[in-house]
Amino acid sequence: MKRTLQDYKSPIKPIWCPGCGDYGILRALQQALLDLNIAPENIVTVSGIGCSGRFSHYLNTYSLHGTHGRAVPTALGAKAARPDLTVLAIGGDGDGMGIGGGHIPHAARKNVDITYLLIDNRIYGLTKGQMSPTTPFGQKTKTSPYGVSEAPMNALAVFLAYDISFIARTASMNIPEMTQILKAAISHRGMSLVYILSPCMTFPVLKSSEIKEMVQPLPKEHDPGNKLGALELAYTERPLYTGIFYQVQKPVLETQLKQQVQAACRQLADGEPVSIKQLLKSYV
Repeated sequence: MKRTLQDYKSPIKPIWCPGCGDYGILRALQQALLDLNIAPENIVTVSGIGCSGRFSHYLNTYSLHGTHGRAVPTALGAKAARPDLTVLAIGGDGDGMGIGGGHIPHAARKNVDITYLLIDNRIYGLTKGQMSPTTPFGQKTKTSPYGVSEAPMNALAVFLAYDISFIARTASMNIPEMTQILKAAISHRGMSLVYILSPCMTFPVLKSSEIKEMVQPLPKEHDPGNKLGALELAYTERPLYTGIFYQVQKPVLETQLKQQVQAACRQLADGEPVSIKQLLKSYV
C-alpha cells in the first residue's frame, strides 16, 4: 500500500505558537514514519503535559495524552502488552527531566523497545514560564525572579549514565537531520531517546538564533559504541554536538518477558505447554 504524509496527519490542526519548534519536530516525525512505511494503525503515541503533550492529538495514530511526567511508564506498559506495535513517547524538559525524570532510568534498565522524544526549550512554556530542570543558571523566570540559583541538568550525560541503548541529540530547525535520526531511533531494537533542542517563542530562554550558533554535527570519527567518548562530547558546551552519541545492542524487555512466561508455563506443566490463563489460576 502506497502511503503519503497525509496518512500520518490528524484532522486536528496544531495550535502551537507561530514559530514554535514543535512544528518542525512534528513534520520530521511524520516524514520518518512515512519513510519507514509503518502503518498508522500499528503506532501508539503517548505524551505528557506541556506543549509537547499535544503531539498525541496531531498524529494519526492510537494516542494517549496522559498525566504530567508519566509518558514513559505508560508507553512501557503499552509495549509490554503489545510488542508488535511501534510505541512513541513524547515529553518536554519539565515533563521528562522534572516530575517524570525518575521513570527514565528504570525504563532504560528494562531496555523497553520504545522511542522517547524529549523536547527541551529550557522553560515550562505552557504553564507560563516557570524554571525547568534545564533552565540556565541566573536566568530570571516567573519562579526565579532574582535568577535561577541551581545548576542546570546535563541531560545527555544523565542519559548516558543510565545506559539507554540509543541516545541522540538534534535541533528542531534541522528537519533533514532530525528525520534521519528519528528513523534510526525508531528502527533501533531497544530504548531510544532523541533529545531535541527547540525554541519557545513566548518565553524565549532558548532562542532559534542561539541554537543555530551553538549546534554542530558530531565529529565524523566519533564511534557511537564508545560510551566514554560520547560522555566527553556530551559535556562539550561550545559547540553543542548533534547526531547519534551512543548506540548498543542488548536484550529488550519484550524478549525477557516472553522467556519468563515460557519458563513458568513449562515448570507448571512438567514441560507441557499451558496457557496464561492456566498459569494465573495456579496462583489462586
